[in-house]
Amino acid sequence: MSQVEIEKVKHLHDVDSAISYLYTKINSSPMLDKALSFSIEGHKLQFRKSGEPYVIHPILVASIVASITDDESMAIAALLHDIVEDTDTTIEDVLELFGKDVAHLVEGLTKIDLIRDNELLPSSSNERLTASALTFRKMLLASIKDVRVLVVKLCDRLHNMLTLDALAEHKQRRISEETLVVYAPIAHRLGISFLKNMLEDLSFAYLFKEEKHHIDNYLDTNYHAIELRLNDFKEALKKLFLKNGFCEDEFEILSRVKHRYSIYLKMQRKGVSIDEVLDLLAVRILTNDPVKCYKILGLIHLNFRPLASRFKDYIAVEKDNGYQTIHTSVFYNTAIFEVQIRTYEMHRTAELGIAAHWKYKSGGNNIKLDWLSNLQYQEESVEDFYALIKNDLYSEDISVFSPIGDAFTLPRGALALDYAYAVHSEVGNKATSALVNKVKSSLLTELHNGDIVKIITADELITRCSWIDAVKTSKAKTNMKLNCNMRLREINVKYAVKIVATVMGLNEHRIEEWFAENGYENIASIASDVEVFKNVIHRYVADIGKNSRFRAFISRHRFKLKSTKIAGLEIYSSSSINDVVFDYCCHPKAGDEVMGFLAKGKVNVHHKMCSVGAKKLTQNSKMVFISWEHQKLYKYKLIASLHNEKGALAEFLSYLVKLNIDIHSIELGKESENYTKFCELGFESKEADINALRAKMELKIKVIHLIHSDDAYKS
Repeated sequence: MSQVEIEKVKHLHDVDSAISYLYTKINSSPMLDKALSFSIEGHKLQFRKSGEPYVIHPILVASIVASITDDESMAIAALLHDIVEDTDTTIEDVLELFGKDVAHLVEGLTKIDLIRDNELLPSSSNERLTASALTFRKMLLASIKDVRVLVVKLCDRLHNMLTLDALAEHKQRRISEETLVVYAPIAHRLGISFLKNMLEDLSFAYLFKEEKHHIDNYLDTNYHAIELRLNDFKEALKKLFLKNGFCEDEFEILSRVKHRYSIYLKMQRKGVSIDEVLDLLAVRILTNDPVKCYKILGLIHLNFRPLASRFKDYIAVEKDNGYQTIHTSVFYNTAIFEVQIRTYEMHRTAELGIAAHWKYKSGGNNIKLDWLSNLQYQEESVEDFYALIKNDLYSEDISVFSPIGDAFTLPRGALALDYAYAVHSEVGNKATSALVNKVKSSLLTELHNGDIVKIITADELITRCSWIDAVKTSKAKTNMKLNCNMRLREINVKYAVKIVATVMGLNEHRIEEWFAENGYENIASIASDVEVFKNVIHRYVADIGKNSRFRAFISRHRFKLKSTKIAGLEIYSSSSINDVVFDYCCHPKAGDEVMGFLAKGKVNVHHKMCSVGAKKLTQNSKMVFISWEHQKLYKYKLIASLHNEKGALAEFLSYLVKLNIDIHSIELGKESENYTKFCELGFESKEADINALRAKMELKIKVIHLIHSDDAYKS
């Protein structure tokens, strides 16, 4: 569907015009005509915020659906997608009138709307994105049996975005935010690029008005120069192909400027201005044969200087969603042009994605949907779920291979350990090292397109909690978190027994017996919740006090817990604490899971996952309950520019230490082509005022971008 057609849809405001447009996209049939009449009758008393008859909306949604696929059931479902929710019609009525296939689709669409109504927080809430992530998860789970439901829902959302002007500004922002975070990534992963781009640009216009104006202004101001450059390059390519044996009807050269939101993202991620966006200008070459794609590529690389780092061959190794295209970038007359080469059939797949090759009649389609089923992590919190899926859904892909040639698609930046989990959860859990292109490598080795990877495994499960933030795929993160949580629970059970035994001055075995006698199951919580710990002590004293043999014991011992605060820790003990020592073996930092060993009034602090601490847990050692003092820390993400001078980074990091900033991630720009390097930092600070923090930093460095990363949407 072209931009011209979208504009036409946007300006259709009466029922007759909408119906006429629908029949330009799909042929009339008795069932379609009946559904149209049924929808008109059902919605006859309903109007949109703009004052237009409501039925225009389902008619135009059906038109958009019909422009993607000729599946009549989908178009009919689009006509009826609001009929169950907004009228007295039931799903049983739809089944009786329109058959099982249509009823199945309408039911899926109704379920999505019901979930959205029940779970989505109001637009006044500050937790809008979190709620959207929850809606997204439930929507995927509700729709997974038939991906057509998702496609119709995307078309519904596109028409809503086209008519968003009629709503209040706060609702425009709320719906745009939901579209950008929830719906555009689905369109991206389904490979329906025209839907993805339109949803993104429409949302961008409402959410980032100033930034969009800046980009529009640049493109409008430079319109003629851009057109001249594109036409000049297209003419040079045409002459080259004709000179080397191609006929004019064997190829077509299209040109485009990168879409607005994509330009904005590139500027943000790279910390560059719009005129530094390398793939702003692009041409797409279509031909009728895959072999000719490679001949065209050869001619281009032989005649224009290519950027080797920007070459990708998705024809030989297609993406999971069926996308196939050769990407390259070349220099021409001091400008850089992105070039995409594909066949006409590949072009159809790239534009329509999963909708290009339906095979529902035989029970499915030919596009792999592993990514969809992999997102069903119901044990995660909403925040964790969003953090997990955003990498899977919204990243560029690479393809790597097993030693026997099986292809695995991973997000760019994925590690050998991500590949291990992609092969199988058990392989990831027991992985010890990797062979990347037959070279022994760490599991933290970043993989690249075309790598051949073999994983070496051990016999036992290996817990790697400190690596969770390093891996890129949700499958790896989920399995590693599960392993760490199980390990942490085991440690907390042992720790709980020891801290209760230490306070009571009793043998650990006696405490374990008491837990068993009283059916106390949630022992692990004692080690992490001081109120639970206090209640257990109180309950134990009360229980043994009932037995006359222990009254003398209780009278001789004091079991009152004392709270001591030292070095940012709060310690609960029945004896005096004089000092706290952080052992050299694990260097726990504020917020880490920690445990404390007691010796002569001194507490030795270890990370709960520390191997030295684990050995001490098995020994006859005394322990105390410890927790970090509650201190509000704010998470930030920073992109700064560093001059390529010796010691520049070290000097800046030293300055951040003076500002009492705790850095937890750092990455230097990988694609710098001049004498400036871009440094990306994730850090925590007690400073709540982002402007004050920025002012302090700019005394030492140029700040490109600084945001609160607590906001999942901005991160």
